[in-house]
Order: sequence, then C-alpha cells, then structure tokens
Amino acid sequence: MSQEQITLFAILAATVAMFAWGRWRHDMVAMGALLACVLTGLVPSEEAFAGFGHPAVITVAGVLVLSRSLQNSGAVDALTRKILPSDATPLTMIAGLTTIAAALSGFMNNVGALALLMPVAIKAAEKLDMPPGRLLMPLAFGSILGGMTTLIGTPPNLIVSGYRQQTTGQAFSMFDYAPVGFTVAAVGVLFIILIGWRIVPVRKRAGVEGFTSGAYVTEALVGEGSSSIDRTVRQIEEAVPDAHLQVLAVVRRQVRLRAPRPGLTVREGDILIVECEPAVMTNALNSLDLALSATTPAQQAEEEEEEKAENGEPEAKQTDPDEPSEPREVAVDDDHTSLVELVVPPNSILIGLSAQGVNLRARFHISLVAISRQGVRSVGRLRSTAIEAGDVLLLHGSDEAISEFATDFSLLPLAGRELRLKDNRQMLLSAGILLASVLAAATGLLAAPVAFIAGVLASMVTRAIPLRQVYEAIDWPVIVLLACLLPVAGAMLSTGAADVVANVLVTKIAWGKPVLALVLILIVTMTLSDIMNNAATVAVMAPIAWGSAQALGVNPDAFFMAVAIGGSCAFLTPIGHQNNTLILGPGGFRFGDYWKLGLPVEIIVTVVSVPMILLVWGL
Repeated sequence: MSQEQITLFAILAATVAMFAWGRWRHDMVAMGALLACVLTGLVPSEEAFAGFGHPAVITVAGVLVLSRSLQNSGAVDALTRKILPSDATPLTMIAGLTTIAAALSGFMNNVGALALLMPVAIKAAEKLDMPPGRLLMPLAFGSILGGMTTLIGTPPNLIVSGYRQQTTGQAFSMFDYAPVGFTVAAVGVLFIILIGWRIVPVRKRAGVEGFTSGAYVTEALVGEGSSSIDRTVRQIEEAVPDAHLQVLAVVRRQVRLRAPRPGLTVREGDILIVECEPAVMTNALNSLDLALSATTPAQQAEEEEEEKAENGEPEAKQTDPDEPSEPREVAVDDDHTSLVELVVPPNSILIGLSAQGVNLRARFHISLVAISRQGVRSVGRLRSTAIEAGDVLLLHGSDEAISEFATDFSLLPLAGRELRLKDNRQMLLSAGILLASVLAAATGLLAAPVAFIAGVLASMVTRAIPLRQVYEAIDWPVIVLLACLLPVAGAMLSTGAADVVANVLVTKIAWGKPVLALVLILIVTMTLSDIMNNAATVAVMAPIAWGSAQALGVNPDAFFMAVAIGGSCAFLTPIGHQNNTLILGPGGFRFGDYWKLGLPVEIIVTVVSVPMILLVWGL
C-alpha cells in the first residue's frame, strides 16, 4: 500500500470509531474527516467543499422542504382518517399504520412520516390497552423499509445514485430502486404485521394523559409547613406504596447528597430528587405535602437576572440563597397552563443543552418538571441535565409557550391529538407540488435536483409552506454530513484505497465468487449502518462496491444496489437510524430491545434482496 492509502485508512478508521462512539455529532465527525483529508493532501483544497453543490445534497434539501410542506398541510391526517378503521383490532391497526408509514416514506422524509403517525399510534395503543412500543417499533421499521423503494426515499439511495453517475456517467432514475426495494419492503412489512410485532419487548407502564413513557425523575420541594419535614427518607418512600416513589438524592443548601441513607431526616427547604410513576406523581407528591418545583429561590434570582440582562435592564442586587423567599412552583391545577410531554428527536438543536442552557424559564416561561430517559437513571439537577435524543420532557406552562418552544427546538408532542383536515387548498397544493416534482424527475423532464428545487420555489411562491419554515425544514447536520463525506469517498477512489479493500474482500474472503462478494457487501453495509449514520456508511461502502465489481468483472449496478439496501436497513440498535432513536423514549425501550425484531427483519432483507438483485440487475 502507498503512503496515501495508509493515511486515508487511518482517517477512515478514526472516523468510523468516532461515529460508533457517538460522543460528537455526525456532522462534526464528518467535518473532521474532510479537514484531515485536506490537510494531508488527499483532497485538494479547491475541491474540499464541492460536496455542497453535489446533486444528492441538493436533492435531499429539496425533499426535506417538500416533506415539511406535506406534513403541515394535514394531508397525512386525512389519509390516516380514511384508511384506519375506528373499531380497529391490534392487528389491523398495526397493519394500517405500518403500511401507511412505508408508503409515505417512499416519497417524503421517513423521519417526518414517523413524526406524523406517532401520536396516532400512541392514541391507538391507549384505546387498545396495549404497550405503545408494540405499535411504535413496527411503525418505525415500516417507515425505514419504505424509504428504499424510490430514489428520494432515503439519502443512501441518492448517494449511491450520485456515485454511480460519477463512475459510470449515469445516475439511477426515480424508480430504478422499486423492483428490489418494493419487494424487500413488502415482505418485511408483511412479516412485521403477521409475526414481528408479537416479539417486540413489552414495556407497559402508566403514563401522563394516557401515555406511558416510564418512570420520571423529578424534583420536589419541601416547603414551609410541609408534613414531610422531620420525616426520614424511608418514611417518605413508604408513605405512598402505589406510586413506587424512590428518593434518589437530596439537595440541601446547594449540596447534592447522592443515594441518601434511609434514616436521613428531611428538612424544610430540601429538594428531593425522586423517581415516580407519572400517572400518580401529582397525587403522591400532594399526599406527602411536597411541591413540584423546578427552581429554588437562589436559582429564581439567577434566572431573573438573566432575563433582565437579555432585556437590557440594570442588574439587581444578588439574593442570599439562605434568605427566606417564596419558591416558584409548578401550579399543576392552573386552568391556563398544562403539563405536556414532548419527545426530543435526533435532529433537535436542544440535544446537548439543558434547561439552564436555553434559559427555559426566562425565555419561554416554561418549567421543566421531569425527564424520562429509558435505561438510564439520572440523579442530577433537572435544570443542568444535558438533554439527549429520545428523551421525553414533561413541561409545565401555557399551551402557546410550550408550542413556541416545541417549534423552535423541533420537539414532537406525544399527547393524542384529533385528526383533522387543516386547509384543503394547502393540502392540495403541497401534494400537487410534490407529485409534480416526482413526475418531472421520474420522466427525465428535469434532473432530480432541479425538479425538487423547482418544487421548493413553487411551494414558497404559493405559500404552501411558510417562508420562515423553509430553512428550518432542512436537516442541516445531515446536509453537512453528506457534503463533507462525498469528497472523502472521492479520495478513496482517487488514491486506490477502495480497490485495495475490494481486492482483499474479493480474493481473501469471497474467494473470487461474485454472489458471495455481493452478500458480503450487503451484510457489511448493513452492519455498519447499525452503529453509524447510514449516509456515512453508504459514502464509505459505495467506492468499495465499485472496486469489488471491477475486480470481479461484473455489473457494478448489482453491488451499488446491495449498498443502497444495506445502508437503509439499520434495525439492531436505537442509534443506527433516526427513527429508531425517536421511539426510544415513547416506547419505553432499552438499547438491547431492538435486535429482537431487528435481527429477523435484517435476515429477511438479506434472503429476499440478494435473489431480487440477481434477477433484476444480474452480474
């Protein structure tokens, strides 16, 4: 191997390790990989940012905007209302939701499709008295499967198409993926409907407003005159047995006492960090004469100073934290406010921040009452706890304030909502513009990037999407990820690194047998996509697929199709695909729950896709 190839392999190994570690966001890792390639001379500096003009990147951005327009229009609500029967059984509800998700994901962003249908699934689970995860995992997997059916269904398809154009001079068309993708999706969805949903781990728990998201960790203030004063921790935990309340920590005068001893006596002004079932949380705390409180007097003064500073007001005198003061409490029975659950999707800019970091009270006048994080027990302070993807936040405030906060940070409400047709004109415009863009690209009238950007412009002109939402609709971390990794993928081709890997795979592992090499490409791609972003996986594997086909002297399209299918199928972990992460909290799942359904689905994908690829594309 040459020095260039060794350097590139080192960069790629570090990049894959960082993706798998998950400490930094995918776009940050991709930027680091690109800069490393530029600094080592593997990518010319003048070509470093050529990826931002790549057709795949432009098409992804356009599809995301048109998906948001369709999402806002109410068209999916109308479709769901017409298709799903009001007296559905668990089987018919799972069949309806999974099929709708798969169909929608072929033509819109699959995360958007899941976000639209998730409240419907939660409401249906409540009505059918079944664990929400039994509906949510089939829904998420169905939306992933549906994305492999068209060119625009998922970013991996667009990346593979772009790489094909780069190497052969011709990209895949809109429905070139359909023969293989549709067959795989149909068989996978059918398995999930008939058998798969029954093996989804049961995580049934009580929830707020009829929805379960697991036991919450929240803060309770021991106020003046509280009956809990002078009680021990053990007495408080045993006072309300049905609530399964557990005191995880005690905060006393800004000092946190972790795992307090059962005999510790509670004092006035203490803040108890407790874990409790949400459905009975309010009643339990009321019976203990404790108050839900997100702010101590000292913190209240601090946040008031922050708010005044933002408004340009003079700084006020500091408040003594030991000085008596009335705490700001969450008034759970206020007629003008409500408790609302919001889930944090993987693309939210709230990830990594805290309530204190976004100045939640001062900016939005909202209290963070509790956080539900499956599989992890946090005993830290709520206001300083860093938010993670999949967390469910219990917020208290006015509907308008919570709605504004959810919009600003791309959070998704979990409470059931009535399906309604919002605006017939907007619905027809959004659906019509998306259909016109798809037809223009499918018939070759316009190139795919041009067709979808024209659709975006049409949506803006006709106000099918509010102008302020156009740039909000684009998942910028995904755009940056794609744009940064495309030049890195090009370096694999120009340095011959892809040929080195391909030759080892073909000669040493597949023994020169094309079908075995095809299966290996599919499985390796699928495995990588379970631990790192699927777009990043495809960007790495597409050059290897091309090199393998060249080494074997066979049709590269079959290998490109294997990469596209494998890159779309991340079912074993909650981090492999955004949709898996999105249902982690609402479904009450743990990290190890996904493979129980995911592994059979991946086996089915492999068994069905390989013969279909050979039949449709040949070798």
